[in-house]
Amino acid sequence: MVQIKTARELSLMKDACRISAEALRVAGEAVRPGVSTLEIDTIVRHYIEKQGATPSFLGYGGFPASACISVNNVVIHGIPDTSTVLREGDVVSVDVGAFYKGYHGDNAFTFPCGSIGANAQALLDATRESLYEGIKQAVVGNRIGDIGNAVQRYVEARSYSVVREYVGHGVGAKLHEAPNVPNYGTPHRGVKLLPGMTIAIEPMVNEGSRHVRVLPDKWTVKTVDGKLSAHFEHTIAITPDGPKILTVCD
Repeated sequence: MVQIKTARELSLMKDACRISAEALRVAGEAVRPGVSTLEIDTIVRHYIEKQGATPSFLGYGGFPASACISVNNVVIHGIPDTSTVLREGDVVSVDVGAFYKGYHGDNAFTFPCGSIGANAQALLDATRESLYEGIKQAVVGNRIGDIGNAVQRYVEARSYSVVREYVGHGVGAKLHEAPNVPNYGTPHRGVKLLPGMTIAIEPMVNEGSRHVRVLPDKWTVKTVDGKLSAHFEHTIAITPDGPKILTVCD
C-alpha cells in the first residue's frame, strides 16, 4: 500500500534526506586514486552516526556495509572492501541512505575518479540527466509509467540501455515501500501520483547491454558484457506545487 505522508512526516523525512545527501557529498570528496572502497564506507558510516542517524543499508537484508560502492562495470550493490582500490579513470557509484527519527532518505551519485574518458563522462551525464527527466514527470495526476518512460526515452535516444531487474521505490518509514518505480514504462500507466507520496527515482544505465548478472556473494550486480554502468538517485516528494527533491544539502 502506498503511504501518504503528512506535513509532519515530510518534515522528518527532509532531515533524514539531508543527512543522506550530506553523507553522499562526503563520500564523493573521498573518491580519488589510491583510496579503497572500505575507506569510503567508513567515512560514510562515521558521518551518518555523527549526525545521530543510522546507516539505512547496514545490516539491511544482511548487507554488510553502510554504503553500496560500485566501480566501473558493477551496476549496484557493490560491497566495500580493502581490495578494491580506486584508480584514475574509474567511475564510482555510491548509494547511501540514512535513518533518522523514524524515516529514511536514499540517494546515489556516480563520481569520476580523477580524470575519466569522454565515453565514461557521456554515460554519467546522460544518466544524471535522465534522472531529472524522470523527476519532471513526478507531478500530481501523472502515473509511475510517465516517470519510467521519460527516463527510458532519454537514455535509449543516446544508445544506452536501462537496467530492468532493479527499480526505484517508495521510501519513508521503511527503506523500500510501495510503489515500485521502474526506469522504463508506458505513459499514463501504473500507480497515480498523489500529494504526500515520497519516492526514490534511480536510473541505472549501462553503456552496452541492459542485461546484468549477480555474483556469488548474492549482492554485487555487474553488466554481462563488462561495459560501464552509472547510477543516480534522489528521494523526492510529490506536492501540489510539483516534485520536491528532498535529498539536498543545506
